[in-house]
Amino acid sequence: MDALLFWILAAVAVVASLLVVGQRNPMYSVLLLIVSFCALSGLYVLLGAPFVAAIQIIIYAGAIMVLFLFVVMLLNVPTEDPPTGYHARLFGGAGPRRFGAVLALVFVVELAWALREMAGTTIGRGAPSSVYDIGVRLFRDYGFAFEATSLLILVAMVGAIVLARKEPS
Repeated sequence: MDALLFWILAAVAVVASLLVVGQRNPMYSVLLLIVSFCALSGLYVLLGAPFVAAIQIIIYAGAIMVLFLFVVMLLNVPTEDPPTGYHARLFGGAGPRRFGAVLALVFVVELAWALREMAGTTIGRGAPSSVYDIGVRLFRDYGFAFEATSLLILVAMVGAIVLARKEPS
């Protein structure tokens, strides 16, 4: 039963993730991303990590997706338009697809490298086992990275708004 549920959730996550990229309407992309996050949360439950599953729903499907929906509605972008002007020159003749393909290739290389490095390692004895241990490790050992990530997300959101705004004529 668990194997069947795993394959169903995995298929939902993969299909929803592919549809996120293929949608022309950003609202549908955001909603499909929520479906993908929920399927991923179900996979975490199957792996025996209910805390991570709950955090996945609360943080990503809840707070982050509300932020994405707010930004999409604020920018009022109904569909994807072909690049013109500055964006066409920035991404070259093929537009954002060529740029996205290069980023995807970099991601595949990085993923292969990480899996190769991880093959010989095991989880150490100091792995956190409770919510308290996870919180202490997150805010003591990784506090700077946590705050830097939140600042990076804020800067990215402001940058997206600045790039998408319409110039007064």
